[in-house]
Amino acid sequence: MINAQDIKNGTCIRMDGRLYFCIEFLHVKPGKGNTFMRTKLKDVVDGRVLERRFNIGEKLEDVRVERRPYQYLYMDGQDAIFMNQETYEQVPISHDLITGVDFMKEGDIVEVVSDASTETILYAEMPVKTQLEITYTEPGIKGDTATNTLKPATVETGATVRVPLFVNTGEVIEVDTRDGSYQGRVR
Repeated sequence: MINAQDIKNGTCIRMDGRLYFCIEFLHVKPGKGNTFMRTKLKDVVDGRVLERRFNIGEKLEDVRVERRPYQYLYMDGQDAIFMNQETYEQVPISHDLITGVDFMKEGDIVEVVSDASTETILYAEMPVKTQLEITYTEPGIKGDTATNTLKPATVETGATVRVPLFVNTGEVIEVDTRDGSYQGRVR
């Protein structure tokens, strides 16, 4: 059990039979009345975000989570098969529990978050940026750098990324896995 004032970003709590991660918190001290914590909590299972107020001193059930690196091996139906980097054990994780799954290629290392008490996998997270090769895009024309116009490009994982006109097939680009945005070319 933890006190409400001990909530920080990344704290995992169990509330109403569900697990929530704190993604934002604010310690509020109004001129009149009691001090409280205003939080935004993200549901681990379905990703919904809810706002919740907790009075200072209120007891909450905290969940100890472990973060471990796992290597992505292959897809098996709707599950992705990962290998624990420490024990070499292979674990299936559902496709919808992985953030940035469209940009994941074989051999990538992801961070898997699990409940330490039950060993239940909560979710898997790709690194924020990844490097991918462009397999197809319309050819760029020399001098097409004056405008911020974007064109679609297919990367090696099959996902489509919007890239500037001067980027060509065969080049390696850096992609933000959270929203699929182009970050730059890799030289």
